[in-house]
Amino acid sequence: MLAEQYQVTEIWYPYYRLKEAGFDCDFVAAEAGRDYPSKEGYPCRSTVAAKNAKFDEYVCMVVPGGFAPDFMRRSDDMIKFANDMVNANKIIAAICHGGWLLCSTKIFKGKTATCFMGIRDDIKNAGANYVDKECVVDGNLITSRKPDDLPAFCKAILNALGK
Repeated sequence: MLAEQYQVTEIWYPYYRLKEAGFDCDFVAAEAGRDYPSKEGYPCRSTVAAKNAKFDEYVCMVVPGGFAPDFMRRSDDMIKFANDMVNANKIIAAICHGGWLLCSTKIFKGKTATCFMGIRDDIKNAGANYVDKECVVDGNLITSRKPDDLPAFCKAILNALGK
């Protein structure tokens, strides 16, 4: 998932780890073929518009932090795609502020999760049991708190994908 103001390492670190493991990766965004700047201005080009993304073509969804999830929630198509992925029981991974987008789905209900401390009330209100841990895996939901947690976060994603 991609939107403007993303946290650089939270997009690129998982992307390259998944590519190294042999996965094809798309940057799903509100618009396809558009450059979205990170918080520091580093561009990332989207490859698929959310309205054209088909959940059955994906095994996993990774939601980065930064302020991108707030922009993602402003797009009905992004919310619909996230809900489609959740409802299909795909692997859903969110780091830092990534949980903001997931608050627009039902994935947190009855699950244990973590996030950046500034949005912990949001995920609690969405039904999660919040814990302050480096990485939390609860069924198909994988969450982490911050960029320092990326090694554990990516390891958990790859493990969930059988790699």
